[in-house]
Amino acid sequence: MANGILDGMREDCYYKSSCQMTNFDLLIHAGRLICPTAHLDNPGSVAIRDGRIVEIGQEICGTARQSLDFPDAILLPGLIDLHAHPANSYSIYGVEPDQHMLMRGVTTVLSQGDAGSEHLDQFLHETIGVAKTQVRLAINLSRIGESTIGGCFENLADADVDQCVTAIERTRDHIWGIAVNASRFCCRNTDPRDVLRRGIDAAEQTELPLLYGLRCWHDWSFEEQLDQLRPGDVVTYCFRSEPFGIVKDNRIHPAVPSARDKGILFDVGHGAGSFDFSVVEAAFHDGFPPDTISTDLQLRHLDGPTHDLPLVMSKLRAVGMTENEVLTAVTQTPARVLGLHPDIGSLLTDTCADLTLLRWNEQPVDLIDTQSSTRSAPRWETLLTVRGGALFHA
Repeated sequence: MANGILDGMREDCYYKSSCQMTNFDLLIHAGRLICPTAHLDNPGSVAIRDGRIVEIGQEICGTARQSLDFPDAILLPGLIDLHAHPANSYSIYGVEPDQHMLMRGVTTVLSQGDAGSEHLDQFLHETIGVAKTQVRLAINLSRIGESTIGGCFENLADADVDQCVTAIERTRDHIWGIAVNASRFCCRNTDPRDVLRRGIDAAEQTELPLLYGLRCWHDWSFEEQLDQLRPGDVVTYCFRSEPFGIVKDNRIHPAVPSARDKGILFDVGHGAGSFDFSVVEAAFHDGFPPDTISTDLQLRHLDGPTHDLPLVMSKLRAVGMTENEVLTAVTQTPARVLGLHPDIGSLLTDTCADLTLLRWNEQPVDLIDTQSSTRSAPRWETLLTVRGGALFHA
């Protein structure tokens, strides 16, 4: 993974306890503690007090109000979903984040454009303000957000740069970036070039990144689209079928590697139509794994098979990503993308006690892509989530 946001950031903070007796709120032992930031993969324990990690080690001495032992589980930093739809109201895609994300291992989630400037206050009060899950927002460039069944950019006037910038400036603490989806569905008859041009204008005025959905290269060359994106921008839906995703003729599209080289990141965004096993395998054959793994979890997924981040992680593992690559792509890397590392996305002392316990189930199951193709493979399952020191059982 060849962009600066991922390199040169090793912190070595795993150590053995000095065995001075200390009282903790919670002590969790697991068969494996894994932290890509600390290059940690050992049996051990994590001690928590007042919602923070206070000690990490193989031999922690002290008493705790509650002690838990998971000898056959993996204890990780809390999982981070960089593209989903956490919204308790008005978004036509929104799902309740505590029930559908936190209970399934995700402690932090980025909302992909659920709210635009017109519904921002409602989103802050009714979703961010009440959720135990940490929710950040990629505000939709469209002032109407995802509030209607029509495309959010069907009316170009809704892509109001001034209104978007004003909304960001008064609520900046909750906003990571700006969501711009140039797809046919979102734009309808609107020229996607105008939409991206306005999105970049708003992003440059606010000095924020874009979360960008590519237009298919039949309509608009990837060279031109990716040339306009900037270091730190994130391309999502990258494993859609041709001609929508980053693979062309079973090879990585020629414009994509140079975009990564200049610092653009590539995210999965599984969703209902954006994960094709054959595309993923072609990308891996060319040495191009995603930077981040995300679900694009939305309302339409609740009636079908369980659709959560550990399941999407399992699909990437089944087709060739290493365990370390997968776990990094849901912890350390998205935490850095969000500008929240190392307080989240790591197992370091004096950081937020956001943790996820996973079990690797060796019994193969049919993993299904959005084209109804299957791969039989083991999968990760959530056992427990810890958010700010509080327990949430799957």
